[in-house]
Amino acid sequence: MKKRGRTILSIGFVLIAFSIAFMLISRLLQPKYMTDLEEGSFISQYYREAGDHDVIFLGDCEVYANYSPMELYRDYGITAYIRGTPQQLVWMSYYIAEETFRYETPRVIVFNVNAMRYSEPVSEAYNRLTIDQMRWSASKTGIIMASITDEEQFLSYVFPILRYHSRFDKLTQEDFSYLFQVKDNTFSGFQLHTEVVPAGSLPVEKILANYQFGDICYEYLDKIRLLCEENGTELILVKAPSLYPYWYEEYDEQIRKYADEYGLSFYNFIGQSEEIGLDFSEDTYDGGYHLNLTGAVKLSRYFGKILKEEHGLADHRQDSKIASAYDKNLRVYDKTIEESMREQNEEEDN
Repeated sequence: MKKRGRTILSIGFVLIAFSIAFMLISRLLQPKYMTDLEEGSFISQYYREAGDHDVIFLGDCEVYANYSPMELYRDYGITAYIRGTPQQLVWMSYYIAEETFRYETPRVIVFNVNAMRYSEPVSEAYNRLTIDQMRWSASKTGIIMASITDEEQFLSYVFPILRYHSRFDKLTQEDFSYLFQVKDNTFSGFQLHTEVVPAGSLPVEKILANYQFGDICYEYLDKIRLLCEENGTELILVKAPSLYPYWYEEYDEQIRKYADEYGLSFYNFIGQSEEIGLDFSEDTYDGGYHLNLTGAVKLSRYFGKILKEEHGLADHRQDSKIASAYDKNLRVYDKTIEESMREQNEEEDN
């Protein structure tokens, strides 16, 4: 009996050691998204700051490039985090919102409606940038099942080694340095760009055969709305002031109708660019697709005033605990801006 017990114990140790080694190798092979496609690391950075945010932003690049939580706090004392990822589709936003409520209950969720134009998964590459670094939960299982393309397999998300086994000969020091934790490359989810690339000629606006949003988009927008209602959170719909892709009037009419039907606030900032003070000859880093830092500061100040005056969000700058954390982050934020501007000026001089 003792021998049998030792045998079982030995087998158990071997299985545990194998499992640990398997998980470490899988993690090693999985891209870290630090120097290439850094947007893939955005989702994981939230977990270090989760809790006590009044506002959570959901959506694609139109949120993480265009709104700065640092400016919302600096000017209004509003605490916010952007849970944005590239090509974040409506069902992705729903499952990220569902996961968020496991960590905190924000006063407001801001959902950028640009994703309503997409009724099908776009590609595995975009899926990976959102899903790979989510923590395991029912929400991650749900987002995988809703997002995978016909060419993908669910198990490749459970066991990344099945997808990334060919990276063995492509590993770099980055894979080892960030094996357990990636570094922050956003400020509460905001991707900072100080570059200036003025808006020039944009693609011709196409006439579409069908402007109707897909049923699946409405299905998940309903899910987001009901999830917010269940948790006592206000849902606000926004459209960022990007010049392209075009936001058709037919799109706008559908969102306004939905907002009116359910008593939601909808802010389309495209038509308010002049009031916001945006100048697309200097407030964009990629020719009008997204705002740069100066544009994001203007939009954040404008929207922050709305959040404070029309939605009653509190000013937390007098809360010593919150102020201590944000003041520290603001110093790093301002220093990063200063360094980025200096590097940019040096490049221009050369």
